[in-house]
Formats: sequence, C-alpha cells, structure tokens
Amino acid sequence: MNLKLRLTIVSFLQFFVWGAWLITIGVYWFGTKQWGGEEFGKVFATLGIASIIMPALTGIIADRWINAERLYGILHILYGITLFFLPQITTPDNFFWVMLLAMMFYMPTISLSNSIAYYILKNNNFDVVKVFPPIRVWGTIGFIAAMWITNLSGNKDSGNQFYIAAVFAIILGIYAFTLPKCPPQNLISKDATWTEKLGLNAFSLLKDYKMALFFLFSLFLGAALQLTNMYGDTYLSDFGKIPEYAESFVVKRSTLIMSISQISETLFILAIPFFLKRYGIKNVMLISMFAWVLRFGLFAYGVPVGFGLGLIILSCIVYGMAFDFFNISGSLFVETTTDYKIRSSAQGLFMMMTNGFGAIMGSLVSGWMIQNYFTLPNGDKMWHEIWLIFAVYALVVAVLFAIMFKHKHNPEVLADVKH
Repeated sequence: MNLKLRLTIVSFLQFFVWGAWLITIGVYWFGTKQWGGEEFGKVFATLGIASIIMPALTGIIADRWINAERLYGILHILYGITLFFLPQITTPDNFFWVMLLAMMFYMPTISLSNSIAYYILKNNNFDVVKVFPPIRVWGTIGFIAAMWITNLSGNKDSGNQFYIAAVFAIILGIYAFTLPKCPPQNLISKDATWTEKLGLNAFSLLKDYKMALFFLFSLFLGAALQLTNMYGDTYLSDFGKIPEYAESFVVKRSTLIMSISQISETLFILAIPFFLKRYGIKNVMLISMFAWVLRFGLFAYGVPVGFGLGLIILSCIVYGMAFDFFNISGSLFVETTTDYKIRSSAQGLFMMMTNGFGAIMGSLVSGWMIQNYFTLPNGDKMWHEIWLIFAVYALVVAVLFAIMFKHKHNPEVLADVKH
C-alpha cells in the first residue's frame, strides 16, 4: 500500500477514536447519568494530567528501548480496552479513575503519531514540509467523521460512544504493527540528566520576563481551549427542554452543528501564513484571544432558530480562528525566540502550559463554578450566564495581553522558520 495512504489512515483513526466521545461526553454525563458539574470538570482535567506526565515518558521509551510504531500500537490497544469499561461505571469517582487511565494511554499517541509520520516520510525521501500537512488534515476529518457517526447513530447520549471509539482504537493499534519500523534513535545522550531527558531544562526560560509572561498567558488561554468541547454539545442539546426548540435540527443533530468548529479549523490553518506575514505573531495571538471572546459571547445569545441560529453557526466558524491562531503563532514565537539546544523542550513547555496545566485549571474551575453558581435546583444549567462569564474571562486575558506583552513584528525572522 502507498506509504502516504497508510499514514493518512493512521492520522484519520488517531483522531477518530477521540472525536467519537470528546464532544458528546457532556450529553452522556449530564443528560443520561445526571452527574454533577464539579465531577465533570475533574474528568476533563484527565486530559491535562496525562498531557503533563505521559508524552515525555513515552518519548524516552521510544527513543531508548522500543520501536515507536510498536509502542504506539500497544498504547492504542490499551486505550481501547480501557474505554470498554466506561459504560459499565456507575459512580463519577470511578469514571474519573478509568478515564484518567484511558488518557494516560491516549494522549502520548498524538505526538507519537507525528514522530512516526516524520520518521517514515524522511526515511523514504519525502518532502515532510510538503507531504505531512495534507496527511494531518485527515486527522481532523477523522474527528469530524466520528462526531457525525456518534450523532447519526443515536449515541450522543449513550455509552455506545465509548464502544465506537474502543473498537477503532484496537483496530488502529493492530494496524500500527504493520507500519514500517521506527527503531529507537538514541538522540538523547546517555549522560543527560533526567531534567534534560524530560525536557524540564526549558523551565530556565521562565527567568526571562518576556518568556515568563508568554507562558503565563499560554496557561490562562489554555484554560479556555477545551471549554466548548466540554460543554458545547450539552448546551445545544439542552435546548430540547424548551418545547418550541425540542424538535429542531440543532437539538437533534447538535454534534453535526458542533462539527462546523472542526471544519473551520481546517480552513483557518490555510489562512495563518497570510495573517502572520501581515500582522505578526503578537497580533495573531491577540486576534485569537478576541476570537475566543466572540466564540463564547455568540453562544450566550444563540438559539436554535432564525437569527439566533446564525449566531451559533458563526460561533462555530470563529472557533477555527480562536483555536488555530494561538496554537500555531504561539509555537512560532517559541521557535523564533529560543536557543536551538532547548527548542524542543521549549515547545514541550508551551504544550504543557496550554494542554496540561491550562486545561486542568480550566476544567476544574469551570466545573466547580457551574456546579455551585450556575446550576438551578432542578439541575438545569444557566447557559446564557455561563457563556458570558467565559467571554468576560477571555476579554480580560486579551486586554492584559495587549497591554503587558511587548513583541515587535519582524517579517524576516518569520521567513527564516522552516514550515
């Protein structure tokens, strides 16, 4: 089979096995199980916990002892097996521990899938810069396909969403063993300290005021990145409690509406080079922050029909700009301002702040806040107020970033970065 096609299948399934439940788990949690917001925040925090702990550890294992494609396959099989237990669980606490185990297996496979693709493409003399992006786009398509399947099969509120993900995760795990061999590279010196092996030497960057400020804002914005994934589908589904909206397309096919966000993501990626060249890294990050204000604010005033439906769709379109612009411009800022010796570690620190500590903070605080201040006695959520609070939070972060973070746009520096 064509190598690019084989890697495309890996990319598609990599995100399919996540998208099958990530957007719809809130509907299952709040609607079917009737569990609380605070516990739900803890469950989503497992993504952050696993993002902090596992990628560095699995990176060391793949670099030293085991072929990357085998480790990748083993992790996906274990992830799939763990998911099979989730629909059987009857308490939020037990659900947390099983989900934490599942995320420990899954989260490191995201970076591993990239490493495997890079190695195989380079080893077969492909132009990685040219060939990899079209392969990676199929990951987002896989995520969207999984969302659609979960919704159209009538499983957005059932435990079957975990079974769908589990079956395909095990298939992907087995398929990974057929990939070309990716042996350990032993790029890290055997004499390297554990601080260097784990990429913790990048924490020395925090001594620099500008870098410390950047990573602090990465933490604060990271807290917002998963909020609509956590609550978006539940919010749209909850319109079903209002008789005039109960039979609307938005309620019945809420996951399809939410998938507009992922479609938008693929399109805005293509616009990033233009925006970076025209406006510079700081302004692109700032555009992202104000896009988050719009993302939440438009949700606050949306309804499933008429003008309100337009606001919901516009919110989903804005998501692509909000999500992509910060992740990619932030990554480029790290690339252009750090020493090459610790660049990989610095990128890891950026991911740790956004998808690790930021995600944990956003998940726990939002869950606690919704449970204690924005949940009515009958269990209904005050969605208008919830989204407005999120919008105000994003606005405060954006204004402080605009005032405090100083960075001069230099097109020549960006031109030197290999995309």
